Parts: sequence; C-alpha cells; structure tokens
Amino acid sequence: MLEPLLSQLNEMRIILASSSKQRSALLSSTNLKFEIVPSNYEENLDPQKHTFSDFVEKTAIGKLNDVYNRLKNDVLKPDIIIGVDTMVAYNGRMYGKPKDKNDAFQTIRDLTQSNLPNSVYTGVAIRYKDIIHKFTEVTNVYMHKLDESEIMAYVETGEPMGKAGGYGIQGIASTFVTRIDGDCNNVIGLPLCRLSLELKRIVCGNIATSR
Repeated sequence: MLEPLLSQLNEMRIILASSSKQRSALLSSTNLKFEIVPSNYEENLDPQKHTFSDFVEKTAIGKLNDVYNRLKNDVLKPDIIIGVDTMVAYNGRMYGKPKDKNDAFQTIRDLTQSNLPNSVYTGVAIRYKDIIHKFTEVTNVYMHKLDESEIMAYVETGEPMGKAGGYGIQGIASTFVTRIDGDCNNVIGLPLCRLSLELKRIVCGNIATSR
C-alpha cells in the first residue's frame, strides 16, 4: 500500500510515539523503517468535554508533541512522528483501559449484554514539516452475549488489562466477536490503510484521503 513511496519514507527518520507492541507489529508489517519512542504524555483530558473523535485526536497530538519536544534538538531530527490513541465507545459512554479486574469485568459485561455494537475510535496525528495532520478511524464491533462466569474467566486471563475497552481482538476476545464493520487493524490499535493513504497524501500531496 505504501509502494512506491516506501523507498522515500525509509530514507527519513520516522518515530512511532507509542509503546504498544500491537501497533509496532502492525506498522512493521508494512516494511516501513521506524523507531519506537514511547510517550510520557499524561492522558488527563475530560471525556465529558470532548466528542469521541476530538478526544482521541487531541490525546494522539499530546503524545506526539511530548515525543517531539524530547527529540527536536537531536542532531538528526525526526522527519515524521506518529501519535496514536484508541478508545471504545458504547451507549454514549467512553471506555479506556480498565483500572483493575473489577473495572475490566464491568466493561466487558457492558459491551456483551446487547446486540448493539461498540465503536472503536482511533485518533492518529502525524507531524511532518512542522505541520500536524490528524484523523479518526471508527470500527464497529459486535459481540456475543457472555454470562458472568465467562466474563470472569476472560478477565482472569489478563488479556483485558492495558487495552482500550478491555479486550484484545487479536487474542481470546476473537472467540466472542460475531462481526466487525470496518478496519480490523483499527480495533487492534492502528488503522493501516488510512494511515498509508494519509502518509501518501502528506508526503506526495497527490493522493486523496478516503474521508
């Protein structure tokens, strides 16, 4: 998807401002050369004061800016920095990473008790030539109804911890997901197709986005 831009991109210093192993693995699958520099940004935005898209985009920008400020005086300055944030929304409520097992249990119970989907929002911010470009990708995930013993068994695996919405679509959670509408990679944490299109548009200036 990044061809024929890949050779040009691989001559640049590209930074992924994330410690997520899933995001790193997804980006590596494109053969793009990049460095991982985890952000120390304090994620403290008030969800009540932002739309879902605005929340993830502003958080992604915060992560990006934190890493940029730490690297801007390097001899070899970054050419591109990518910041990413993912959250899950259901029934008008925002779900981030569970605080503990009880929070994880409550989250999964909420998400699996109706035929309605939860929506995964991933905000992506890209800094290139001192300009920040941003976008949000949304994917709807439908889940099979779980009873309390099944929810507790899932929580005890440890998979929900550290994941927005308390589940990992690439792991055990795939056994109770019935349908996905949209980019599956977005649920994992990085919408590769949209990111590729945006990088082409930003760097080449001649590729239209899908939005």
